[in-house]
Amino acid sequence: MRIFFNLKFLFFLYIVCLIGYSSYDHLKKLLEPVSTQPVYVIVDIPKGTSFKNVAQLLEEKGLIRSKEAFAALAWYRKEASLIKAGEYKLSPSMTPENILKILVSGQVVQHLVTIPEGYNMFQIADLLQRANLAKKEDFLAVCTDKKILEELNIHGEDSAEGYLFPDSYFLPKGVSAQDIVRNFVGRFWDVWKDNDFDQRIKELGVSVHYVVTLASIVELEAAVQEEKPIIASVFWNRLEKGMPLQADPTVKYGIMVERKIKKKRLTWRDLRKATPYNTYTRYGLPKGPICNPGLISIKAVLYPEDTKYLYFVSKGNRKHYFSKTLKEHNRAVKRYILNRKRGK
Repeated sequence: MRIFFNLKFLFFLYIVCLIGYSSYDHLKKLLEPVSTQPVYVIVDIPKGTSFKNVAQLLEEKGLIRSKEAFAALAWYRKEASLIKAGEYKLSPSMTPENILKILVSGQVVQHLVTIPEGYNMFQIADLLQRANLAKKEDFLAVCTDKKILEELNIHGEDSAEGYLFPDSYFLPKGVSAQDIVRNFVGRFWDVWKDNDFDQRIKELGVSVHYVVTLASIVELEAAVQEEKPIIASVFWNRLEKGMPLQADPTVKYGIMVERKIKKKRLTWRDLRKATPYNTYTRYGLPKGPICNPGLISIKAVLYPEDTKYLYFVSKGNRKHYFSKTLKEHNRAVKRYILNRKRGK
């Protein structure tokens, strides 16, 4: 009891010296909320910020009554050196004790980021940069870092393309590009394991990368979800027959990677341009994924419809017409493409 009393007395003397008041009631007042209104203020504390500057910032933002009283509180709780950098959402209706607790526990603001299905890593990099969560070049550098790829169980590949799982994520400001990539790829493996896809690829005799690459093509070719298993069956059938996939999105991706050009429409010259991704000039799958497919596209590849289709053409309403023979396909092209261009 005596020791406890002495500590309280020393603390009181310290407060008196700091704020120049001898009134205990006044001290209590300084440690009360500034306001009863539940408004919020965003406070960004950069790495390396001293406690003195943190207290000064809180006072300037109108979140605490006295930086000296706040400093004394942190000293008494032995937490002045435990405040974590980051972006915080605080309110003047909070007590200084609650504010200190939030800063020490690192309860930073989490920003919602949604990665759409079919986005490639370059589009994701742009999205993160617009959200001020990562620089584009930093994110792409991590996506192609061989050491990190090995760490994330992406073996022998050039990038994390295909494994940056489309989903909604909460990310704090200041998070590293490495942690963002780990988060996205970690989500991919969680989904993969939750669906027991390892068992299915054993049955099919293919690799994870094979499935992800084919699923990325299905993702960009299918405009409606219900057609994905049918489109997947077309590509499986062509692969089994040794036919080129002839998928336009692979050509566009190859041009973007090699020439940094995003093409909306392809020319015959583009289709003849040999790249590791051009499925008109090469047989089998492209070098790697051309986007990041969602769960439905992955499932479509692993569990395709049982069809004899070898061709499909857009009907202009987001759906496709599927054909078993080239003759039937040519008639469909004339009906849905050529006649549409002629205004018939």
